[in-house]
Amino acid sequence: MDDDFEALIADIERKKHEEERKIYSERALKEAYNPRNVGKLAEPSGSARVTGPCGDTMQIDIRVEAGRICDCKFITDGCGASIACGSVVTGLAKGKRIEEALEITAKDVLKLLGGLPSENVHCATLAVNTLRAAISDYQCRSQKGSE
Repeated sequence: MDDDFEALIADIERKKHEEERKIYSERALKEAYNPRNVGKLAEPSGSARVTGPCGDTMQIDIRVEAGRICDCKFITDGCGASIACGSVVTGLAKGKRIEEALEITAKDVLKLLGGLPSENVHCATLAVNTLRAAISDYQCRSQKGSE
């Protein structure tokens, strides 16, 4: 590759990162670029796929043992803010009892991320709603199994 072209690409990347730092917190960028808990679980205890108002879709799978979320994974086709929110909400849910996980709010996610621009706040709601739907799926499966 041509050295001038490589320098141009490096300059574009640098400017992009400078702009992102003006808009997003370091924590939000960290979670977006290096998300935790990405993927699907084989044979989850509960699973849900939710599409948010902007068209982003998130799926969360949970594995529950003894009433506690022992594993939690997510995938999304959304933007960096959706990725960051999925990473944070699954991290918050891991290790929690079902009742505690149901108490996680979009405000909790936003607080950990250091906030998001107003046009991305719905991403935290999408992540929380998807977690709650996965828990609801788990609860429905559990009730059917005990009948």
